[in-house]
Amino acid sequence: MGDAMSTRPDHRCLHWAASGQHGYFTSAQAQDCGFSRSLLSHQTKSDRYIRVRRGLYRLRDYPSFHREDVVIPWLALGKDSAVVSHESALDLLELSDVIPRAVHLTIPRSKRNLPKIPGTTIHTTSRPFGALDIVVRDGIRLTSGARTILDSAEWGTAPEQIEMAIQQAIARGLTTRTQLVRDASDRSQRVQELVASALR
Repeated sequence: MGDAMSTRPDHRCLHWAASGQHGYFTSAQAQDCGFSRSLLSHQTKSDRYIRVRRGLYRLRDYPSFHREDVVIPWLALGKDSAVVSHESALDLLELSDVIPRAVHLTIPRSKRNLPKIPGTTIHTTSRPFGALDIVVRDGIRLTSGARTILDSAEWGTAPEQIEMAIQQAIARGLTTRTQLVRDASDRSQRVQELVASALR
């Protein structure tokens, strides 16, 4: 990316950043590409960019994405710290019939003071994400099949949806029986029994 100290805005740099995020970019990314706050404000007023919310913008002419409802809060919280999770991840992974009532995001507990976003349920975790806990779909970071299933089960998603998700995830190779049993071993007794029941 461009030099944050540059006085010359690099439109190609900004477009490159936004194109990997369905046309969206943050004010920090704009600054990294040489856009001052005043220039960004000017470009927004001249209709080149759309201000979505504080600190988040969109290229006006970029094609729309069918899951912008997820992308916007994910980027607003910080794509490097927030992960789409729970029922939203079940939905994106197409593992169940659940229809999330909110966008579910998980952040490290150390960052729990991030701003609240309407229509978003923010979960905090002290359980670090391992290499197998994160996958990327359509450029969005979300929890993997096994982690999604266990987090959703612990949160209280309907048992029949969890059972469907387990069957789907195994059938599609997104997880294995061994991994689910192993990862469920440090969850609550209720979650362990739910997993065991589904695997039977």
